[in-house]
Amino acid sequence: MGLDVGDKTIGIALSDELGLTAQPYQTLKRKGDAEDLCTIRRIVDERGISAVIIGLPKNMDGTIGRQARRVMAFAERIEAALEVPIVHWDERLSTVAAERILIQADVSRKRRKKHVDKLAAAVILQGYLDSEDAARGVCRSACTVDPTER
Repeated sequence: MGLDVGDKTIGIALSDELGLTAQPYQTLKRKGDAEDLCTIRRIVDERGISAVIIGLPKNMDGTIGRQARRVMAFAERIEAALEVPIVHWDERLSTVAAERILIQADVSRKRRKKHVDKLAAAVILQGYLDSEDAARGVCRSACTVDPTER
């Protein structure tokens, strides 16, 4: 599960069962930590989620600012409440990428606002999934790889 945590909303994305692709799932309007955690717990339980990837909004220079500290505190509450591993993932420019995708798809400004957070969560989750593949040496591109060549 990927989360793009904001002050007003939480974008939620899920991966397929094989962990290959991330899909936007839902945008959760924040109603307070207790209710937000309850909703996230329900999704984790229903979907059998094994880890939560949370976008960490670092400053452009890589430092941790006020919003990143808020997200980290919320992540700690998720981890304590759900007992699932939490992975912080650098989310710089994920919302920008999501906006570009929606603009290229010719989605109206009004509709983009409804979808951008869950699409940003999918961008975050897909970045994590791709990095896990790279770490394992998995090639998912259309190219063919000769295993005898290094």
